[in-house]
Amino acid sequence: MPASKNRALRRRGVFAAVGVVAALVLTACGGDSNNSAGSAGSSSSAGSAGSSSAAGTSSSAGSSSSAGSSSSSSSASASGASGGGGGSASGAGLMESGTLTVGMNLQFKPEMYLDNGKPAGYDVDLLNALANSMGVKLSVQNLDFNGLIPGLQAKKFDIVSVGLTPNPDRKKVIDFSRSYVPYSSVLAVKADYSGPATIDAFNTGGTTITALQGSSDETLAKTSFPKAEIQGLSDQNATLLEVQTGRAKGAVLEDYLLAQYVKANKNSVKQADLPKPLSLSYGSWGVQKGNTKLVSTLDTFLCKSQSDGTLAKLYQKDFGASFPTMPGGC
Repeated sequence: MPASKNRALRRRGVFAAVGVVAALVLTACGGDSNNSAGSAGSSSSAGSAGSSSAAGTSSSAGSSSSAGSSSSSSSASASGASGGGGGSASGAGLMESGTLTVGMNLQFKPEMYLDNGKPAGYDVDLLNALANSMGVKLSVQNLDFNGLIPGLQAKKFDIVSVGLTPNPDRKKVIDFSRSYVPYSSVLAVKADYSGPATIDAFNTGGTTITALQGSSDETLAKTSFPKAEIQGLSDQNATLLEVQTGRAKGAVLEDYLLAQYVKANKNSVKQADLPKPLSLSYGSWGVQKGNTKLVSTLDTFLCKSQSDGTLAKLYQKDFGASFPTMPGGC
């Protein structure tokens, strides 16, 4: 969802923002956590909403700007998560009392996507918990990515949930909550690798490191391992297959994509035990400029959800990966 998050490149692949913005009001299925189950299949189809660019992947779960769905809202629940208290709806800064209206781009599985026409994924689970804590209904508007910030400025919805990075240009036109989703890029190695877990061990001439071609992870691989041969491949699974078969020594990708591949391919590859991720960034909720009441409500909820383990629980359920360290300050 990673200007950073303008969506020209998402770290997992290239996403072409297409067409005229077409909004569909989708009902988030309150209390049904089964709709948000994380994907366990092909990691090449995983996209994300978030970090420094505009893209998910071209093989995301359906075309969200054209999918049909109910236009009515329903009461939202915690989707199996307790969440934190965010205050009453009347004091929360919502456009419509009793309804939290959210702009999303539902084609970044497992973070946000359509499951049989219903919004699902980590963001949706968390928004259900938020709406439940506020005692309001959740209404999701599914738009093309490029229409989200303009729609927020035009007061089409209360917040945008697409893992936006709060860069300086965006801060000029909208406000942001604290971080709610982490994006961690790591190095994958062969399952039986027993060599040194250091950058220097891979940053050598003659060492091949793979990454998804055209993604920000490919750029990250080049900056992290400047002496190695960086091989960009057009398919995410192929980058890991090269490592699994020994044709490459490592692959750079996001941690949850690696977790999905390992789940489908036991004893094939693993995460290198480096001292820290190659990259760690965060996405936030976008809010209408000047709506300090709603920002305060969101931050209170997110701090509570971070401290009581709700964020980690939902992340592990939907992404299938360990929950990275989140910023402090609560």
